[in-house]
Amino acid sequence: MNCETSSIHILLVRADHYPLLVKAARGDPVSRPPAWMMRQAGRYMAVYKKLAEKYPSFRERSETTDLIVEISLQPWKAFRPDGVIIFSDILTPLPAFGIEFDIEEVRGPVIQSPIRSEEGLKTLHPIDLDRLQFVGESLKLLHQEVGGHAAVLGFVGAPWTLATYIVEGGTTRTYTTIKSMCHTAPQVLRTLLSHLTQAIADYIVYQVESGAHCIQIFDSWGGQLPPDMWERWSKPYIKEIVNLVKKKCPETPIVLYINGNGGLLERMIETGVDVIGLDWTVDMADGRRRLGSGIGVQGNVDPAYLFSPLPALTEEIQREPREGGMGKRCYIRGVEALTLDLPSKMFRLHLFLFMFQCLRVVRCAGPRRHILNLGHGVLVGTPEEAVAHFFEVARSLNFDTFFQNQTAKDPKLVV
Repeated sequence: MNCETSSIHILLVRADHYPLLVKAARGDPVSRPPAWMMRQAGRYMAVYKKLAEKYPSFRERSETTDLIVEISLQPWKAFRPDGVIIFSDILTPLPAFGIEFDIEEVRGPVIQSPIRSEEGLKTLHPIDLDRLQFVGESLKLLHQEVGGHAAVLGFVGAPWTLATYIVEGGTTRTYTTIKSMCHTAPQVLRTLLSHLTQAIADYIVYQVESGAHCIQIFDSWGGQLPPDMWERWSKPYIKEIVNLVKKKCPETPIVLYINGNGGLLERMIETGVDVIGLDWTVDMADGRRRLGSGIGVQGNVDPAYLFSPLPALTEEIQREPREGGMGKRCYIRGVEALTLDLPSKMFRLHLFLFMFQCLRVVRCAGPRRHILNLGHGVLVGTPEEAVAHFFEVARSLNFDTFFQNQTAKDPKLVV
């Protein structure tokens, strides 16, 4: 079934058959916020670390169908999130259009032949999706495994973010080479970004045809650009990707996440995506106010709250009444009711703060068009019990009782 056929089929399916996450992304009414975590499959899980010892190569783990499916399903089996994201990497499709890379233990991604000239552009060719069959096969299997109980999530890197690796030759803290190219070799950079745009659009369509319900675009390093530079060197290419994908897969929600996007929110709306992911540096109330109610938001609990000590809890509780007008004792009672069975008193105190932050994010985002997530990926060393609690909290919420007022404009929390 191709993407156009899938869209026709979807239109004939009742809306209540969509996974909860897809409903929220589309703006359909939902009973609670769907929840998943960026990097929810990975290094914080004991079962993943054990598998990684057996298969030490990241590329082997992320480019072998059986391993991809197994790793992707590890958090699904453990926590039952509302989204199951494929275990992969934003650099995975690069060899399929002419750019080879390695991942070294210390340096991370390494591209031996960076593209910085017209000559370098000659290595590029249209994306060969046959070289990415392990992605398509994995998505099909994940779709079969989770059925309608969760959304299968695919993802890609935005052209600018992929270009930073391709031009710099790997990871960088300064981005000096690619930023210089904006002025010294703008045509080379534009040609590269245009090629990436078409390749990534084709790759997204392939993921949707293979079973992805929803796609997230990571412009991870877009936040390294000043807003006016992002307008010129990233936004047009993301917008073109969205246009190309929506022509073939109009029913597939697209999420855009930029790390450090506080100065870009209004500009991100213009890309045409369905949902904007907020990182943890953006206040959810401010983000919702700036974006309005006509677009979805995702996030944005600070992943570090899972490690927070008691003093931070006290500070957060004392701060909340000034901002939201809520009494602190009712929050503590609500949190305590959900954590009475936890064995460690100190761990309970840590989770008080995390629970408290989750509630505040949900309250500020409102009951429509919100996907509960972290503001960044799960941190290495995060307690698995805390991750489990995150999803338990999400499943325990019910908008009918959570909000007295069903409007996202001025929601009032009921505990």
